[in-house]
Amino acid sequence: MIMANTFRAALDAGKPTLGTHFLFADPDIAELIGDVGLFDYGEFAAEYSVLDMQLMYHMARAAQCANLPLMIKLDQEGQGFWAQAALGAGFKSVLFTDIRTPADIAECHRVIRADMPGIGGAMGVKIRRPALSGYAPDGFLEDLASVVFTIMLEKNAAVEGLDAVLEAARDKGVDMAQWGPADYGLSRGNPRLMYEDEIRPIEEKVIAKCIEYGVPPRIEIGEVEQAKRYIDLGVRHFCIGWDRFILQAGLKNLGEGMRKLTEGI
Repeated sequence: MIMANTFRAALDAGKPTLGTHFLFADPDIAELIGDVGLFDYGEFAAEYSVLDMQLMYHMARAAQCANLPLMIKLDQEGQGFWAQAALGAGFKSVLFTDIRTPADIAECHRVIRADMPGIGGAMGVKIRRPALSGYAPDGFLEDLASVVFTIMLEKNAAVEGLDAVLEAARDKGVDMAQWGPADYGLSRGNPRLMYEDEIRPIEEKVIAKCIEYGVPPRIEIGEVEQAKRYIDLGVRHFCIGWDRFILQAGLKNLGEGMRKLTEGI
């Protein structure tokens, strides 16, 4: 059975959306996120983790049990194969990294859209998880069309050619653009730029340009308090928290509390 893409429905309805990241290669994490009932999707940051076809199947099954659409963030190398594999497993969104030029946008579009006249995609029929109960052409195409297409704007080349990149993103139906300060600083030759005041005008320019071109910006944050500034800039889509850091912070809090309590015993 094909799971409805409620993430797509929220975007189409013009609602703000909220996701959270997970890096642990464990399907239970996807189910835990879904069971909370507060997130529109879970983002598996595969670019920084490990993955294989079987793992993606199990993640998608677990998320489906909890009614949670999944996004996958992929390393640029090999992302064509893994994007199609993730969609075949049941993921509902792809976040493409390292966008530099309009040609990169066109390639990402080609990877995830149907190989049909007038669409310009390369995705053919994949008899994978969504087809296990029987292949239905209309359902397959509807599901494919609902995939949320998201890109990273994180390279100096993309910022320098921002108008052309965003024009291509709008024309190819990109649903959200995520600002990436860490890779941006690296591509400028200054890995610490993301921590410096100089980054703010650049970040704000990217957000404003995204809004101007009708490509909704998304921002990653670690704490709720960080959201207000971005809401004031017009951002309505957020991905908050990373499972590794949430676990680390929780363990630190528990450990420090108990060490303080048992001091001197």
